[in-house]
Amino acid sequence: MPQPYDVITMGRIGVDLYPLRAGVPLAQVETFGKFLGGSATNVAVAAARLGRRTAVITRTGRDAFGDYLHQALGEFGVDDRWVTPVDAYPTPVAFCEIFPPDDFPLYFYRLPKAPDLEIRESELELEPIREARVFWMTGTGLCAEPSRSATLAALAHRARSGITVFDLDWRPMFWPDPQEARAYYAQALTHVTVAVGNLEECEVATGEREPHAAARALLAAGVELAVVKQGPKGVLALHRDGTQAEVPPVPVDVVNGLGAGDAFGGALCDGLLAGRELEPTMRFANAAGAIVASRLACSTAMPYAKEVEMVLAGGPLPPDPSAPPDPAAPPDTARSAVAGPGGPSAPPGAGGGARFGEGTGRGAAPCPPTAEPASDDARGEPS
Repeated sequence: MPQPYDVITMGRIGVDLYPLRAGVPLAQVETFGKFLGGSATNVAVAAARLGRRTAVITRTGRDAFGDYLHQALGEFGVDDRWVTPVDAYPTPVAFCEIFPPDDFPLYFYRLPKAPDLEIRESELELEPIREARVFWMTGTGLCAEPSRSATLAALAHRARSGITVFDLDWRPMFWPDPQEARAYYAQALTHVTVAVGNLEECEVATGEREPHAAARALLAAGVELAVVKQGPKGVLALHRDGTQAEVPPVPVDVVNGLGAGDAFGGALCDGLLAGRELEPTMRFANAAGAIVASRLACSTAMPYAKEVEMVLAGGPLPPDPSAPPDPAAPPDTARSAVAGPGGPSAPPGAGGGARFGEGTGRGAAPCPPTAEPASDDARGEPS
């Protein structure tokens, strides 16, 4: 019988098209990098970078971008057996603007409907989901049918076995009626053991925005561990057994905050699987997020364990492998590798020494009319 996966994620996938220069409005950008994206998919990549056996359940269009995503997943070591095509809809793309340290407007193109919202209960292989050591699902998966029913069916079949994580992942633009969200969030919370979200997401899920009150409300909703991202104040984690950890941010020169929360998520999975105590788990995840915030892209920026350990030991941030400088850009505005204290400075406007505390917010800029209608993301993670 095959070994269970360490981590199975379920949710969004797409292609990220990111400018290769910071501080340039999208209308003036001439060169983009193409990257695998989508928060649930990025979490699987992040966990794989840390040595975990991972897979993702999602859907793409039957098109060239869908082919690219399969290729990228293979290169990252993420099992794509449950990534299936949808003939009716194109693979989504997302563009962003990069204005460090804290402004990263994100534009989703997911119309008429994203294939990842076409995940169907009848197509799920439920036993591998139940047997996975960690199952990770997101709030976006609850925003529309048939993805909503499939996600809730996966949770019900899993029956709180192992570690089941709900990434609260609040993106109001994806919901036809955002007022419906809390009821579905409440339903999902009864099936999970861990909930992770920033202050806005916790408020959507529980009605509470103050970090400690939000954590207690998540515990009252049924989870065993509540993780509340506080932006510049760091991260708060509260366990049902009374254990608590409040970890400050890691100082970095922020290049692109998108993707940092996904790195945090993958590292959180790694720490929970390793059985680390709560505070070391949060510190490791915070450091992983900070590394990605110092880099341009998301999936390709996910750190290896040795890089996270180097940062935790007080060493410099490792160089950014995710995107070379734009050769057409003047030297003073080209994207360059960014290090922490004592290393190279960030690109102009990067807010040198900005304190990055996993998740810098999560609301994207209004989308243009041809993109998803603004009916999201500086959540510290992307697409």
